Amino acid sequence: MRFMMFVVVTAMMVLGTAVTAAQAADQKVTLMLGGKHCDSYLSDVETALMKVPGVKKADVKSMPGHAVVETEGGKAKPEDLETAVNEVKGSGWNCTGKVMK
Repeated sequence: MRFMMFVVVTAMMVLGTAVTAAQAADQKVTLMLGGKHCDSYLSDVETALMKVPGVKKADVKSMPGHAVVETEGGKAKPEDLETAVNEVKGSGWNCTGKVMK
């Protein structure tokens, strides 16, 4: 019985540590958005950001003129996020994104 209790407690400690480490690795990155007509195409910006590997969530509505991106630790580089935004283009306009530090 004691051995079984030891196994259960040990498993809970290991799994709890793994979840905490994974959550700690997640990051939020804020990008300042700009460019002619970019505010009119926020859904395109959000779609572009969600296509970057490692992006879990992209919020372009809660902070006007900005995108707040939640990433899995180390998988999405800030420059990849900027590139994704900068590639949102239309006829005679494009969006710009700059990571805020």
